[in-house]
Amino acid sequence: MGFFNIFSKEKKEDLDKGLDKTKETFFSKLSKAVVGKSKVDEEVLDELEEILITSDVGVDTTLRIIEKIEERVARDKYVSTSELNQVLREEVASLLEENNTVDYKDFEVPQQNEPYVIMVVGVNGVGKTTTIGKLAYQFKKKGKNVILGASDTFRAAAVDQLKIWSQRVDVPIVEQGMNADPASVAFDTLQSAKAKGADVVIIDTAGRLHNKVNLMNELSKIKRVMQKVIPDAPHEILLVLDGSTGQNAYEQAKQFSLATDINALAITKLDGTAKGGVVIGISDQFKIPVKYIGVGEGMEHLQVFNKHEFVDSLFKG
Repeated sequence: MGFFNIFSKEKKEDLDKGLDKTKETFFSKLSKAVVGKSKVDEEVLDELEEILITSDVGVDTTLRIIEKIEERVARDKYVSTSELNQVLREEVASLLEENNTVDYKDFEVPQQNEPYVIMVVGVNGVGKTTTIGKLAYQFKKKGKNVILGASDTFRAAAVDQLKIWSQRVDVPIVEQGMNADPASVAFDTLQSAKAKGADVVIIDTAGRLHNKVNLMNELSKIKRVMQKVIPDAPHEILLVLDGSTGQNAYEQAKQFSLATDINALAITKLDGTAKGGVVIGISDQFKIPVKYIGVGEGMEHLQVFNKHEFVDSLFKG
């Protein structure tokens, strides 16, 4: 019961609506693949493989799913095309269970004596700043004291955008403007958070990948400096990915994983794309838990990822 109790009716409706484009495209293709066929055979599986890959599930993950269904067909001797949706649902659920065993509570952070520090990374344009604003809103709604740190000092717009979100959500922000030392901003933010007894600190960082060595050095420096204030910071390094970019999201996940120790993912803009399968593939390929998904523009539309509800919504057709 636990998984479904934390999911309100409104959140479920938002998730269903946010995945509409993915479902519409997926089931339209699936219906065409099985028309006139009564059982799942090699031809249906070939069609299904293509559908999953074009839904940005990813080649390796698609092959794993197809292999599981082939094993099931061989074991059961006969699987009808009318059962295919349910079989797919079960195999994808099994895959997510296997690769993403973390079940997060609804915008909760561990109880500890010091602020919980989240360092947010991701390229420009993926919705990084918006995700930070929505996170701040959700944590504040849960009664947490939140403070933001504007360590993306490479672009003036990044600092300005974060300031707008801090005003909108009504949470304090520490910023030193464009071209300031990102590590210095992070240091000041953590000091301020400790002095004010904050529960959650969210640090924005520069979103550029053109030089991975520089990125790695910068992120490492920010971490080292933060640890002078809070020894085990950051507790979470959250990579934000744009779900609508499909294969580009895979490449970004790969590059950032090489640059720093990512331990959580946020996948945004799922409502504007038919590429919702990217959530399944990225979870499977990188073994980094998807923690948040964006299913709309509103502040309420950033959700804690629940694999059971995601699969239920994705295959409701």
